[in-house]
Amino acid sequence: MTISRMTRRTLATTGAAALLSASTGLLSPARAAGLSPTLSMRGGSNNYRPGAPIVERIGGGGFWMTGTVRRAGDGTPLPGQRIQIWAHTTEGHERDWHSHGATLTDANGEFRLEMPQIVPAFGQPHGHLAYDGDDFETVFLRPIMASAKDTRLSADFVLQPA
Repeated sequence: MTISRMTRRTLATTGAAALLSASTGLLSPARAAGLSPTLSMRGGSNNYRPGAPIVERIGGGGFWMTGTVRRAGDGTPLPGQRIQIWAHTTEGHERDWHSHGATLTDANGEFRLEMPQIVPAFGQPHGHLAYDGDDFETVFLRPIMASAKDTRLSADFVLQPA
């Protein structure tokens, strides 16, 4: 019969191996590349208008809405995805057609659309964004700005195939 003795070296080696296994996903391979899909936010679909046109910018501009679109699971950037944007701005309410527009993601899955300055509605400066294409599940976002003086707002989408 052999009796093992735990030394500091054995303990350190075993601990390092366990940490390495956990950090590389060997202990739970299903979670290794598992980027969870973005869930719709409460109030995100308020005043949504299906079919908003793809535009170069909304109104006179001066404010930038930006973000990324990636596929759930592996995080691959998704080019050519339609993102609709609308907000309560210095030029109109979020229910007005002229306050809505859509843009497409570039080769890196990034989007940006210039629009008028967002102003508070119901006490909060916020924007609305939607992925409303056919290839992935629809997602509505309603990010709130830190300050009404901010001149940009960013929102990222992780989409689940439909």
